[in-house]
Amino acid sequence: GIGIPEEALPHLFEEFYRAPNAKALDEVGTGLGLAIVKDLVDQYGGRIEVESALGEGTTFTVTFPLVSEIP
Repeated sequence: GIGIPEEALPHLFEEFYRAPNAKALDEVGTGLGLAIVKDLVDQYGGRIEVESALGEGTTFTVTFPLVSEIP
């Protein structure tokens, strides 16, 4: 992938946000996907983390609690 600039990372999960480099490269998208994922992860008590290196790619890690740990 193209990676995500560091200044864009805090905004990734905002509705309709698209990183400047994605727009510049004409990458197709609406900016809704990550906002939807974040909402679902939050609803189930999970956590989503992102690591990115510009020009190298991005890794998203999603973790959920065990069923017995959900309040």
